Amino acid sequence: MLKRKRIREKGKFSFMRFFQKFNSGDSVAVVRELSQQSPGFPKRIQGRTGKVLGKRGNAYEVEIKDFNMKKQYIIKPIHLRKVENAK
Repeated sequence: MLKRKRIREKGKFSFMRFFQKFNSGDSVAVVRELSQQSPGFPKRIQGRTGKVLGKRGNAYEVEIKDFNMKKQYIIKPIHLRKVENAK
């Protein structure tokens, strides 16, 4: 679990990650950005991967498998990283 940032990174975030774009069907990993106060999703999905279903305002709707159930979360792009499919 991510709990702290390194001392030189505290309070900072990447504008490139803040304004990144995703398409429907892209695979993404959920990585919390700790400098943002409320991530808007539970801590247990940290590190999980899922598929982007669509866009809602500035955020993306992501489908993540939570044990055996598929759940949909609305997550801002700063907390997402694109994952290349290994085929």
